Amino acid sequence: MRVRGREERRDGRAGGPSGARVDGGRVRLSAAELGAQPGRRATLVQFSSAFCQPCRATRRILAEVAGMVEGVAHVEIDAEERLDLVRALGIEKTPTVLVLDAAGRIVRRAAGMPRKVDVIAALGAAV
Repeated sequence: MRVRGREERRDGRAGGPSGARVDGGRVRLSAAELGAQPGRRATLVQFSSAFCQPCRATRRILAEVAGMVEGVAHVEIDAEERLDLVRALGIEKTPTVLVLDAAGRIVRRAAGMPRKVDVIAALGAAV
């Protein structure tokens, strides 16, 4: 999966969003960018906004899946408060869900409210 929004640095190398590392062309997000501790095996990152109705349902779905799978964390990021990260990652609507592997690399990305079965399947690519 390709991540849009990587910055082009003056030296020609790709830079990551808000200080994130780029590993083999893939952005890696750490606890510093997430504002929370990532999961040991995988992390479900949700970009939300205050008045987004589907964001509430997405929060419940991701929290439930994270509770079912050991070592998986759910981190919710307020898109309005983290515009730097939103712009750098090319987030265009809420909710947007990123699935990170144990190293913090983005392995799946989806916009809109996900189905529980799709979240579980996406975790398969991360763990």
